[in-house]
Amino acid sequence: MKIIIGGIAHETNTFSNVKTDEESFRLWGWELGEEIVAQNRKVRNFIGGMIDRAEELKIDIIPTFSTFAYPAGIITAATYASLINELISQINKAEGYDAIVLSLHGAGVSECSEDLEGSILKEVRSVVGYDIPIIITLDLHANMTKTMVEEATLILGNHLYPHTDSYEIGREAVEYAQKIVEDGLQPTMHLTTLPMIIPTSTTNLSPANDVNHLCYNWESDDHVIDCTFYHAFPYTNISELGVAVLATTINDPNLAKQAADEVAAYVWEQRDNFLIKHPSPKEGIALAIQHEGLPVVINETSDNPGGGTPGDGTYLLKALLDEQAEKSCFGFIYDPEVVDLAFKAGVGSWIVVELGGKTDELHGDSIPLTAYIKSLTDGKFVQSSPMGRGAHVNLGRSVRLQCNNVDIIVCSVKAQTLDEQIFLLHGIDVATYKIVGLKSSQHFRAGFEPISSKIITVDSPGLTTLDFTSFDYTNLNTEVYPLQQVKASS
Repeated sequence: MKIIIGGIAHETNTFSNVKTDEESFRLWGWELGEEIVAQNRKVRNFIGGMIDRAEELKIDIIPTFSTFAYPAGIITAATYASLINELISQINKAEGYDAIVLSLHGAGVSECSEDLEGSILKEVRSVVGYDIPIIITLDLHANMTKTMVEEATLILGNHLYPHTDSYEIGREAVEYAQKIVEDGLQPTMHLTTLPMIIPTSTTNLSPANDVNHLCYNWESDDHVIDCTFYHAFPYTNISELGVAVLATTINDPNLAKQAADEVAAYVWEQRDNFLIKHPSPKEGIALAIQHEGLPVVINETSDNPGGGTPGDGTYLLKALLDEQAEKSCFGFIYDPEVVDLAFKAGVGSWIVVELGGKTDELHGDSIPLTAYIKSLTDGKFVQSSPMGRGAHVNLGRSVRLQCNNVDIIVCSVKAQTLDEQIFLLHGIDVATYKIVGLKSSQHFRAGFEPISSKIITVDSPGLTTLDFTSFDYTNLNTEVYPLQQVKASS
């Protein structure tokens, strides 16, 4: 048996003013052919799982094209064309394959289509037809569409957030590809969508954890292949936005509908429980100081680069500097301009800079700063978080600044902080610090929950704020909870 593997992944924050171009994808990986295998074997991501399981099952792999861009604004039309052309040209070169397994995301939006993944699937179908099975993996934050379900043979997505199960889902995708081709398995999917959006909600805690257990109960049925609660990506101004449940059975459409509808009904019942009010940065710092243990991790959910924000927001960092709390560190803020100045000045120097706040006016003003340069690095390390462990990360040149009792790491590549590696790179042992500030919504938990005394989520203005009332949703086909409540009360 022989399978094609590949992938195109982007989570598009349509409220961002920074469009996603081809260079944004090439920055994080534009892999062709065997490069895909070399970069992903043994890495705990979707494609890593696909490669490892295919090799174990003695399934031949035809690696085609794989790329990923960090979340940002809408993908340009020219970039969309490049992505499609690269994938299709690689597929056209392949011969003798029995199935296609692709790692997509589910929340991609381009200038050509608000359903990137549905469009990709239709393009692939146009050249391979409908006799070839196409199995895709999706992120838990996919904005599910009927087109995806119609064009794919089987869809498998994350159950967990942080997405520590991507590797296992990739393995599962290959296993089901084999069952479909060799055993004649007939997956039957049913998608139930709800007119509601939820904040980024970890599956480590209720209510999302409770929903997952209901899904697992359905999956214990021998006739149910998969039951997944897709949280959707709320920061997209598209016509069909909302959480969804996708249930897949072995050729039993009625059972698939029953499972999807039951889980969706429970999600709707729990809708109010997803809405949690979080403290401001100043309030969060006060709570951290009152806590006896260490370290206390404060995550700035409103400026999460993993959700398409600029990563140079200053609300939490400014509050830390104003507080001058002892043994505090912040890792990290994106500001290549400051990094460049620090490298020119050198370790042991003092620099006067305007830090952060350079992308837009939403995430806070630049901070006037006189800081000591403690260390400089190349920003390269191997990821240790259970989510994507083994991946080679390059955050570009980075600097550790010191000011007002705060160690500040500044990087020249935008990303969210997933584990302690960027701190260790600069000689910071977070276990010895009272407060560890970082930018992320939930993914950081995979790396930091085991080593932290307490986690405090803080919210403020930003492109990933949990306050949806700050966004102007103009394209919705129908009213969506909790937005209609705000409209009704205003």
